[in-house]
Amino acid sequence: MKVENCIIIGSGPAGYTAAIYAARAGLNPIVYTGSEPGGQLMITTDVENYPGYPDGIMGPQMMEDFKKQAERFGTDIRHEMITEVNFDGDHHTLTAESGDKLATHTVIISTGASAKWLGLESEQRLMNRGVSACAVCDGFFFRNQTVTIVGGGDTACEEATYLSKICKHVHMLVRRDEMRASKIMQQRVEKAENITIHWNTSTVEVMGQEEVTGVKVKNTKTDEISEIESAAFFVAIGHKPNTGIFENWLTLNEAGYILTTPGTSKTNIEGVFASGDAQDFTYRQAVTAAGTGCMAALDAERYLTEKEII
Repeated sequence: MKVENCIIIGSGPAGYTAAIYAARAGLNPIVYTGSEPGGQLMITTDVENYPGYPDGIMGPQMMEDFKKQAERFGTDIRHEMITEVNFDGDHHTLTAESGDKLATHTVIISTGASAKWLGLESEQRLMNRGVSACAVCDGFFFRNQTVTIVGGGDTACEEATYLSKICKHVHMLVRRDEMRASKIMQQRVEKAENITIHWNTSTVEVMGQEEVTGVKVKNTKTDEISEIESAAFFVAIGHKPNTGIFENWLTLNEAGYILTTPGTSKTNIEGVFASGDAQDFTYRQAVTAAGTGCMAALDAERYLTEKEII
């Protein structure tokens, strides 16, 4: 069996950036795009905060640009999933969904993370029409307007505080009579004069036809139904990293994110590197994902050089 220099599992900003750097370094990388080629940006409309696009760009077009750049340098892109890994031995063995077995000296994991949703039909129908899972990404489009955010953890508090600085008013929906967030994060929300916390409140429906116009909510103690006028609906109930196939091999934190050596992309197994949202539970931005993809490719190249493989 031929042993490849580098196989990248997952696409998106991290995977494609890793491919660009690895290809330019002569590693002849293979990218397995996974079930969602391009990652979360494929369901993102306007991207205005990525450097180099002064007029903004649609998420899918941006990922197509990344893909073409990776292919330009010779990356082999395969639209398939990796379903199984074996990191035991002198090299690593991967199994694709087709059943193909591949051997490689280095693996770069860029499988990303998926936002958790409430599961409402209206939530999916109005996706990118006012419904978003990233306030930092999309809050700017609703500056000086009234918006709603659902969640009670640190992420929800952080994003509510962020929105309060650019939006007219923020309604925060918390399902229970208390938050899961740390005290300091709760205090920041409570101090913001333009944030209204709705306790014991669940979402019934995101209202609107072509765009979000409001939210229908229910008090979980009284069953009272009411409506909140809102130009946007932000879901901040967490993300789930797509790392299930690695859990028996790599060190993960309690939430399932891959742990890397600080300042590097190195995992607990030699020759296996992690990048993007599969290991980043703090920033989760396209630009930071691309940065860690670059790191992973450079770390892989150095590993191969040190082992005198290339």
